[in-house]
Amino acid sequence: MTAHQDVRPVDPAAEGQRSASAFWRYWTASTISNVGDAITTVALPLVAVSVLHASSLQVSFLTAAQYAAWIAIGLPAGVIVQRLPLRGTQVAMDLVRAFALLSVPVAAAFDVLHLTQLVLVALVMGLATVVFDVGNSTFLPSVVRKEELTARNSLTSASASATQLGGPSLGGVLVQLLGGAATLVFDVVSYFVSAVLLRSLPRPAPVRPEAGGESMVRQIKDGWRFVTHHTVLRPCVMAATLTNFTCGAFMALLPVFLVRTLDASAGLVGVLIATEGLGSLLGATLTPRIARRIGSARTILLSTLSGACVVLLMPLAGSGWGLLLFAAGNLCFGASVVVLSILTRTHRQTVTPPELLPRVMATVRFISWGAVPFGALTAGTAAGALGNREALWLICGLAFLTPLAVWTSAIRRTRDLT
Repeated sequence: MTAHQDVRPVDPAAEGQRSASAFWRYWTASTISNVGDAITTVALPLVAVSVLHASSLQVSFLTAAQYAAWIAIGLPAGVIVQRLPLRGTQVAMDLVRAFALLSVPVAAAFDVLHLTQLVLVALVMGLATVVFDVGNSTFLPSVVRKEELTARNSLTSASASATQLGGPSLGGVLVQLLGGAATLVFDVVSYFVSAVLLRSLPRPAPVRPEAGGESMVRQIKDGWRFVTHHTVLRPCVMAATLTNFTCGAFMALLPVFLVRTLDASAGLVGVLIATEGLGSLLGATLTPRIARRIGSARTILLSTLSGACVVLLMPLAGSGWGLLLFAAGNLCFGASVVVLSILTRTHRQTVTPPELLPRVMATVRFISWGAVPFGALTAGTAAGALGNREALWLICGLAFLTPLAVWTSAIRRTRDLT
């Protein structure tokens, strides 16, 4: 005799409401944290430049330290995320970043702040961010349906772009009013709020590899092999890597270029850097529509080429009205970057088997984000040897390697990535 089981029918409407509620809490946590991060993007290098009188090369150490974490633990991060409770790991990483960053205003208050501490804080935050970002990429597919991924990725990218638009401007103003170290407290608070919101989300179902007894090395190899042998993923990752090299160079070079070459104030630096966020917001808003109209592959081809062309406006900038050239180049570059990010990320989340997704995301981030510190150090070294403007010309020229990566691949011969 079979025991009677009380199986309640699933209400699709109620299930959809729970999914929507979980997504909006996820989105709110990400958005609040992104606002804090955008403020820190301006405040941290300005602390180094204005308070510690750091050189271009020394400022590049901050960016290099933060993103060197992808080289250090980028590959095993996927396995780590897969083996630990996902929600708890995300909360823990938020708290680690909050306490690490809090040490900067505390040290400044006691007048013991040193560049070495800033570099160490950037490194600790980078390590926590590696684990958090890999987990976040895995978290989203667990709270939205597969057919909603492009729209939800576009929304989260648009929100991140909006914070990049307002955050740096706010950060520049706060630095002028409160000082760079005190401004970092806003990012500390954002991490605590994000941790509380993520803690309220339902626990995602654990995703385990098919062969539970596999070693970490074997699991890492499986993710690496899937990425490097895939005819679409491989050139997309190459394009993302070259883009991130350029982004790393810009993060290290632009604050120094604006302050010391163009004599911009801290508030104006925030506004000018925020133009990238405006471009990202426009790109994120238009990406789904353009991709439906001309195809995702063609959208990537056009956006990468146009982004490399218009970025040449940035080293042409001068003081006064000449700053508009910088703003235009930075805006268009931001738009091209977010288009590439949305479409390639959605493609990865769609074609990757669920049991491989954390490792594939970790592999992609290891390769592509590992280029950021090299870009930062290249820009810092070039600025020291050639000058800030000449170094910017060099980096803008290297930006043309990104469209080269996709235009010489199989992507050129197809309409959509899938």
